[in-house]
Amino acid sequence: MSIFKLGLCVIAMGSLVVGGKLANAEPENLAVCAACHGEDGSGAGYPYVPIIAGTPASHLEEALFAYQDGARNCVGVPVMCEAVAPLSEDEVLELAAHYAAMPRISSEEKFDRKLAAVGKLLHDDLCAQCHVLPNDEDVDDALGIPLNGQRSAYLRLALGAYMTGDRETLVPIMADKLRELDQGKIEALINYYASWDQ
Repeated sequence: MSIFKLGLCVIAMGSLVVGGKLANAEPENLAVCAACHGEDGSGAGYPYVPIIAGTPASHLEEALFAYQDGARNCVGVPVMCEAVAPLSEDEVLELAAHYAAMPRISSEEKFDRKLAAVGKLLHDDLCAQCHVLPNDEDVDDALGIPLNGQRSAYLRLALGAYMTGDRETLVPIMADKLRELDQGKIEALINYYASWDQ
């Protein structure tokens, strides 16, 4: 088979490999997510919108289903809940797979190195059992979503939602760990997660 014909076969399959992962053809409902998260999953220009590019599909699926069934309340603006409410299970899976196949993006925010160092100690003590670095070889199987490189404004919003009960924790131990945090510790963790791999 010629290189040309082989190339046509790959295109005809409607798939490409991105960042070592298989990306399906563009989902029909991509505009639902892209309106805030962007087609590249960066959420550029929206500080409270999380970066979803390169996030394992299982974590994206869990989040979308949690918005649909009320395990996650839409804090502040109801956009997320309204956007995902009409999606079918297959559409959720397709969108999650699409963004998961993209390269992981970092917010590249500035952060306080001293606070980040304290935050890493807190992470290692309280969070590392479930949350690993985005480039960890076990990230797809980790219980928690990768947090490093995420936007600090979103991290504050998400942690606040867990603390107030607007989001249900996946496992009881997370609720126990959250009770150990005060505002100073939260800021230290956020500075650590705002870093990529400190």
